[in-house]
Amino acid sequence: MKYQDGDKQITYALVNQDLCVTKFLSLVNAVWPGKYDDQFTKEALQKTMNITAWDHEKLVGCVRILTDGYFFGTITEILVRPDYQGRKIGKHLMEIAWEQSPTSLFIGAQPGKEHFFEKLGYTKSIQSFQKKKQRK
Repeated sequence: MKYQDGDKQITYALVNQDLCVTKFLSLVNAVWPGKYDDQFTKEALQKTMNITAWDHEKLVGCVRILTDGYFFGTITEILVRPDYQGRKIGKHLMEIAWEQSPTSLFIGAQPGKEHFFEKLGYTKSIQSFQKKKQRK
């Protein structure tokens, strides 16, 4: 699937188990700088539906869906490189996620990002909670 983005053409793809860990972690570090383990990342990516946005060979966005296929589906994260934000890439990723998901979708929005999801037709739902563990 392709959408024109000004002078750039962004290509979207549903990529499941074969998403390149190196490219994914480059995207993650552009949004959430940190230290991430390659093997644990690979294992995590194999457990989700991964919808990606590409500017040629550069991964510029990704949304991940964790689902049991019947009762529950959640967006684990939506990531768009900061220099590509504001170009409707996140919107297109979320639209494809909705089309591809076999279930309803739940999202825990970061504070200040609620409006993005509301514009896409998502409504406020259950309150989310977290209890963090140190990442391996």
